[in-house]
Amino acid sequence: MTLLNHFREKTKTHKEAIIAFTLAVTVAVFIKLPALFGITLDQNEEFYIRNMSFFVLPFLTGFFAWKRRLDTRTLFWLICSFVGAGIFANVYPFHQGGDTEALLALHLPIALWLIVGIAFSGGRWNQVSTRMEFIRFSGELFIYYVLIALGGAVFSGFMALIFGTIEIDIEPFFESWLLPCGATGAVIIASWLVETRNSMTQNLAPVLAHLFIPLFTVVLITFLGTLLWTGRVVEIDRNVLIAFDMLLLMVLGLLLYSISARNPQTPPGVFDVIQVVLVISALLADAVALWAILERITEFGFTPNRVAGLGINVILLVNLAWSAVLFTRFLRGRITFPVLERWQTNYLSVYTVWAAVIVIIFPPLFGFI
Repeated sequence: MTLLNHFREKTKTHKEAIIAFTLAVTVAVFIKLPALFGITLDQNEEFYIRNMSFFVLPFLTGFFAWKRRLDTRTLFWLICSFVGAGIFANVYPFHQGGDTEALLALHLPIALWLIVGIAFSGGRWNQVSTRMEFIRFSGELFIYYVLIALGGAVFSGFMALIFGTIEIDIEPFFESWLLPCGATGAVIIASWLVETRNSMTQNLAPVLAHLFIPLFTVVLITFLGTLLWTGRVVEIDRNVLIAFDMLLLMVLGLLLYSISARNPQTPPGVFDVIQVVLVISALLADAVALWAILERITEFGFTPNRVAGLGINVILLVNLAWSAVLFTRFLRGRITFPVLERWQTNYLSVYTVWAAVIVIIFPPLFGFI
């Protein structure tokens, strides 16, 4: 019986591998299809900026829908969500190089990632444990994707070296085929690797959390200390705002990743204290950024970027503030760890809703500029 189960499991793994690689090849081919109709990257950059999510995420959703055996009703609503998002991404008459188009391109993948999560959960998105599992999967996917990208960079460099010895320039092939096809197909492969390497990822998650959370804590404390010591004012422009928010979102991602990797039954320890310090430091940094944005709006008025930055910083402020309260209560033994898990996973929908607002409402609200 054990031998039969082993054979079935091996057959299932092989089948998943075939499906995953087939989807990866399909994605790689799909991103080149617009070129057949004269829509090339060098001449139609805006098209690819708006639609990059649709070259990958529907196929990744399909992979999980097949693996989790989603019911027809759930699958129907997931398809409708992608179709609706595709319409909003392509019917708006954006001004070339405008802010609202860039904001849509940045926030559309965030909104669509929830659809991937619903497929990943097998339709059980209402369960806290399933949402935590998706958070863990997202973190591992990022890590595996970076590793694949590094390997791809080495591979490309090797190709350039050996073909350079016979005086053949492969840069056009690299830019037109290898980079776009490899970058999109690697998302499917990385997802499949995370799914099939559960034993390794469970050991990897806490190690990475214990490594990077103290580092980010030191960076934020140093930044806040330097700010107080020098008395300088944070100058917020578009690039600084994006970088600042990316840093805070990365800190939040590390926090979520750490929570997903933690055993809920483990009593509070030193690492939990470090996480509280990280949350409070991020909260103060977010307050500094929020103050700078409000000053900018007061002085120069509203723009799409400033309003988007204001919204995400308010959302982060609420998330971090209540996280700090819950973490403190947990350290004092007032609540159990699942309460903190429930808060973080429930709050994910707020980010998705705000991303959807930016994608759907911002373009007409600001005149598609």
